[in-house]
Amino acid sequence: MRSFRRHAGADCRSIYRQNFRSFQNQNIETILTTLLAENGVTEYSLLLGNKHPVREFCVQYGESDYAFLLRLLSEEGISYFEAFADDGESQWLIFSDDAAHLPPPVEIPFNPNITTGSADEYVSQISHTVQIRPSTVVSKDYTFKRPGWQGKFKEDGANLDWQRNQYEIFDYPGRFKDEQHGRDFTRYQMDGFRSNAETALCESNSPKLWAGQRLTLTEHPLDSLNTTWQVVASELYGEQPQARPGQRGQGTVMNNRFRLIPADTTWRPAPLPKPKVDGPQSARVTGPEGEEIFCDEHGRVRVKFAWDRYNPNNQDSSCWVRVSQAWAGPGFGNLAIPRVGQEVIVDFLNGDPDQPIIMGRTYHQENRSPGSLPATKTQMTIRSKTYKGDGFNELRFEDATSNEQIYMHAQKDHVTEILHDESHTIGNNREKKVGVDQKEEIGQDKQTKVGRDHYETIGRNSVVKVVQDQEIQVDQNRTLVVNSSERKKVFADSSDDIGGHKNIVIQGVKDEQVNTKIFTRTNKYILHAGESATIAGPGGSITIDAGGVTIKAKKLQILTPAMVNEGKPFCEICAKAKKAQEEGNE
Repeated sequence: MRSFRRHAGADCRSIYRQNFRSFQNQNIETILTTLLAENGVTEYSLLLGNKHPVREFCVQYGESDYAFLLRLLSEEGISYFEAFADDGESQWLIFSDDAAHLPPPVEIPFNPNITTGSADEYVSQISHTVQIRPSTVVSKDYTFKRPGWQGKFKEDGANLDWQRNQYEIFDYPGRFKDEQHGRDFTRYQMDGFRSNAETALCESNSPKLWAGQRLTLTEHPLDSLNTTWQVVASELYGEQPQARPGQRGQGTVMNNRFRLIPADTTWRPAPLPKPKVDGPQSARVTGPEGEEIFCDEHGRVRVKFAWDRYNPNNQDSSCWVRVSQAWAGPGFGNLAIPRVGQEVIVDFLNGDPDQPIIMGRTYHQENRSPGSLPATKTQMTIRSKTYKGDGFNELRFEDATSNEQIYMHAQKDHVTEILHDESHTIGNNREKKVGVDQKEEIGQDKQTKVGRDHYETIGRNSVVKVVQDQEIQVDQNRTLVVNSSERKKVFADSSDDIGGHKNIVIQGVKDEQVNTKIFTRTNKYILHAGESATIAGPGGSITIDAGGVTIKAKKLQILTPAMVNEGKPFCEICAKAKKAQEEGNE
């Protein structure tokens, strides 16, 4: 009968915890410390001499804590091993990124004769192997913040004298976004691929040889093996045959199988596969309390994934996530920022959970579409919402048969800028209503053609200013009605050319002043006054009324080549009679 007892330390608990979570703006030390604490690992030490920059967004995607940590450690070139504390009893978990952190070596001789029964510690077997491994690693990645950045790093392996240098590993994407991570990740991959290029498989009876220890081998007939090594793997096994019936005469034995690499080589884990997201996921856009639109200078937003149990439902829910737009060019394209609370469809570049990107948006029960479906199923709508308000701007296309329509709504202003021509063709009616003022400025000419009637109503005043000439042509009749006064002022000449008759009817007085002369040319001139007509000048006047014609003049001179007298007296009153008449009038 055999019995076994296996003891699992606190770090083994991480195998049984599987999770979906994200770490934001944290480096490997912070992430490692968090997960070790959650798994009850308190006795550990971080011996990290290299730079390990902050990761903007690091996701544990369906992995156990153990698998997640192993993957991160392999990316960061960190190994771990156990070591006894100074008290010689408690064991500590040591995380290291350089072979310089290993403890001093123990010296153990080589002794292949395992039948001597010696109680001394020795190495009984050693098998030295040199293997072909990748000679070069080239990593490449891309970041939208530096689209012209090459993002390419190359690392050649060490000790390539005994193999060809043509075994290149090209890795894309390299899972880095900056120079520091690019150089380091490429170097760590190279070291990881070549961690077993030169190894030695050994057996011994020493319990001191486990991973993380160093060994100086002595007394081997091949002098090149008598050097210092480091243990990278160890398996202890033992037997106690006296516990079985009939074998009490045999003693307890313990053996150790282990693997060595040269002591001056920093052992790093080989790259481990990263989980890939199977497909797009839904998430909700987040932001500070009371904020409706929350984005950065690149139009990125933050989201809350359905699987996220740790991050708050606010501006700290995730990293900034890029948003795919229908059209994106340098300074042009389409831009619509997802708003807080909206549901978005998130995909992941190369399936990498650390690189989310929003590819679309969708409606849900609490976030309904414009209109009232299915009644408005024939409508295609682009409708926005006033920031922190109830208004909206809208462009709607109605495709219902015989009711096709394009509808535009501007919550406040509508500005159109056209650098060249604009043309409108309207097959039927057009109606335009302006609630307040309308201003129109035309740089050159304006032509308006009305096929039939033109009606224009002005509620108050109308002012027309023409800098040069104005011509109005009416092919038939024209009527001008002025319900009050009319004033016409011409600073130069005025000319009327009338093809037919002209009638003027004045209900009151007509007052005409001509400062120089009046010339009237006509075949016949008839001046008719209902009561009287007077022609007056500086020297006299002629009055025609119901009593006759009265001529008053300082001097009356008639010059004519002939005089016709039809029997009626025609002479001037003599001076004596005139004087008597004047005295009688007084």
